[in-house]
Amino acid sequence: MKESQILESKNCLITGATGGLGLHIARAVAEQECNLFLTSTSDTKLRELKQELESMGKRNIRIYFKAGDLTKIQDIETVIQDAIERYRSIDILINCAGVFPLSLLQDSSIEDFDRCFSINVRAPFLLSKAFSGDMVTNNWGRIVNIGSSSAYNGFKETSIYCASKHALLGLSRSLHNELKENNVRTYCISPGSIKTPMGKKVKGQDYDTFIDPEEIARFIIYVITFDNEMVSEEIRLNRMVIQ
Repeated sequence: MKESQILESKNCLITGATGGLGLHIARAVAEQECNLFLTSTSDTKLRELKQELESMGKRNIRIYFKAGDLTKIQDIETVIQDAIERYRSIDILINCAGVFPLSLLQDSSIEDFDRCFSINVRAPFLLSKAFSGDMVTNNWGRIVNIGSSSAYNGFKETSIYCASKHALLGLSRSLHNELKENNVRTYCISPGSIKTPMGKKVKGQDYDTFIDPEEIARFIIYVITFDNEMVSEEIRLNRMVIQ
């Protein structure tokens, strides 16, 4: 099968689908003629994104969406239930939703910690748990966790965020080893700073040197199309110039 056909007609769920990176991932996935289930916190933005993707003219794809707050387990369960009702199973899970709390340790609260870990770690864990069973049964699946260069480093004022991305990397490594025997491939894609609204919160760096989110989205599509022996389960995406 050609690489361009591997993802065709697969069912893909994307969290954070209306965010700076998620939006580009949703467009790139739609180009592959995957069916899409989109989620973010904004019903209005999801509706607009659905309309945009439908206007691309890909006749055979289906697109559904469900707004939800990933800090709330009930909302996650509702997203899971709705996705299963629509598609029966999810073939590709892209955990893109994330938050970037920025504060000194002494100024950070337990509420900041809980919110960050709920979205950046717990939600990917729950969604992977919910959908990987069918992937194993079908002997095909992709779980893409959007990590960060902060999974390999520690920076001032980002202790909570860096800890969450280290945790997501550990989760991804474990899922890779646990699921690979059934051709369920787990990827942790860890980019440096990205040209998104979240990226504008990064201090002391030149925004013009940040990575284009469209390039990251195209790279993700490229990586998950490989379907033979080779796999790159842990990928760091760096900038050409860091200033």
